[in-house]
Amino acid sequence: MTERISIGNLQIEQVLYDLVCNEIIPGTGINADELWQQFEQLLTDLMPVNRALLEKRDEMQSQIDLWHQQRSTQPLDPKEYQAYLRQIGYLLDEGSDFEIKVENVDEEIALLAGPQLVVPVMNARYALNAANARWGSLYDALYGTDVIPEDAGAEKGGAYNPVRGSKVIDYSSEFLNRSAPLAVNKYQDICQYEVSDNNLRLKFEDGSYGSLKNPEQFRGYLGKETDPSGILLVNNGLHIEIQIDREDSVGRDDKAGVKDLLIEAAISTIQDCEDSVAAVDAEDKVIVYRNWLGLMKGDLAEEFVKGEVTIRRELNPDRIYKKPGGGELSLHGRSLLLVRNVGHLMTTDAVFLNNEEIPEGILDGLITSLCAMHDLNGKGRVQNSRKGSVYIVKPKMHGPDEVKFSVDLFTRIEDMLSLPRNTLKIGIMDEERRTTLNLKECIRAASERVIFINTGFLDRTGDEIHTSMEAGAIVKKTLMKQQVWITSYEDWNVDIGLEAGLRNRAQIGKGMWAMPDEMAQMMEAKIAHPESGANTAWVPSPTAATLHAMHYHEVNVADRQDELKSRSRASLDDLLSIPLLG
Repeated sequence: MTERISIGNLQIEQVLYDLVCNEIIPGTGINADELWQQFEQLLTDLMPVNRALLEKRDEMQSQIDLWHQQRSTQPLDPKEYQAYLRQIGYLLDEGSDFEIKVENVDEEIALLAGPQLVVPVMNARYALNAANARWGSLYDALYGTDVIPEDAGAEKGGAYNPVRGSKVIDYSSEFLNRSAPLAVNKYQDICQYEVSDNNLRLKFEDGSYGSLKNPEQFRGYLGKETDPSGILLVNNGLHIEIQIDREDSVGRDDKAGVKDLLIEAAISTIQDCEDSVAAVDAEDKVIVYRNWLGLMKGDLAEEFVKGEVTIRRELNPDRIYKKPGGGELSLHGRSLLLVRNVGHLMTTDAVFLNNEEIPEGILDGLITSLCAMHDLNGKGRVQNSRKGSVYIVKPKMHGPDEVKFSVDLFTRIEDMLSLPRNTLKIGIMDEERRTTLNLKECIRAASERVIFINTGFLDRTGDEIHTSMEAGAIVKKTLMKQQVWITSYEDWNVDIGLEAGLRNRAQIGKGMWAMPDEMAQMMEAKIAHPESGANTAWVPSPTAATLHAMHYHEVNVADRQDELKSRSRASLDDLLSIPLLG
């Protein structure tokens, strides 16, 4: 425990005070003394509201528990149950139809569909790897995972296995055949790539020439027109770079000299402050905030030794290509970064107000926004948001009142930092039962700020069980995904999102793939996410992001959302079906 600095009725841990005053504030134009004074007033006003919201959670849960206990010998009556939930305010009446009015949203959230990484920002190396996972080697992702089976001599251990390498190349070529098909022949038949008359010209082994089926998919190139080192293609908004090097150990054995496919992968990444198991005290929070500050200033770096070589990780620059018609094309070299704050429940010893720990989520909101001012000011080495927004993910909110509390908090922070209204955007994690049931009203409460809604199996299932513990024994986890409620939950989230106008404005997301070593299984299962109408889904690693990106080439999510808008909304009755063992 370090010493505390007393300012008014605040007691601030010395390490946090020093970080804010000496590292974060310089360059923002913020006056430190005024900041702490305003923060004390914010806490004085909002801590009682935060406390009342948590008490409301407990009160509702006690009412639901008692209702089930009093009917323990009776079959559950769905109509009576739903009426009771409305009576106690757990289930609210929906208001009129509306569409969100959020503005200044970066294309990675508003327009593109692709994987979203989630990483603990407390680990600088992981945070940098995730930020740089905007582009990934498809050859490496395939070679090093079980997507390519290890049969018929294709084992992956030890030195490079040319048999396995050949299977990787075949798999990648078929991916190209589907994503950017040729007018005739296949990618396996190409022996030379050329740029001629502003178009991609392909030479085949028999001496004939061909082109792309859709020439507009050719976006740029690297090197010489007659002998390019890179060819840039696009499909469903995502880019693929065919890397060519006839001197490379892989490229020299390829008839066209192709050494790899670099594909656009994690178009957005959530840098996570939420893991309170890891970040538990003021010293831990300082590490979290300092890493986020480095990402926002663009100067975060980490060195480590691998073998006998010291490797330095830092944020990748943008990627520059030659346009076919002349000039340059600049593509973002990094994932768009969001930050996940802690929810309303946790408190922190980093700051006390009148000798009481303050809510950790309130502290996260202020400090992560203050750090992001360096990005908003455009003075960093690289830029995160080109639209002047800060993207804050808020977990574990129960219903629209708690969403409104986050919105009110963001408004107060904007005023403290002299930021334009609605600079701070909110991601609503649909992981609590009361939020799911009232999702439309949750979105309405943040209609000028909301930039995503998403579903998640583990947290949402946990709250499903916790809410209905007194109703009887619940089915096992292995059977939970077969229950009526969860199918309705996944569809309901998409349906409400489309009704509320999230298409082309915000993300509709799906949850994490929790088995990072089971990539073959992920490739079979996770295509269901874009097919469901979700324009993003969480992945646990850069490799998983690279592989999952292929699904967004297979499925045009915007077209799929258009198809789904005409279907009937998922059933509220099914959503309220408790997964009892029976």
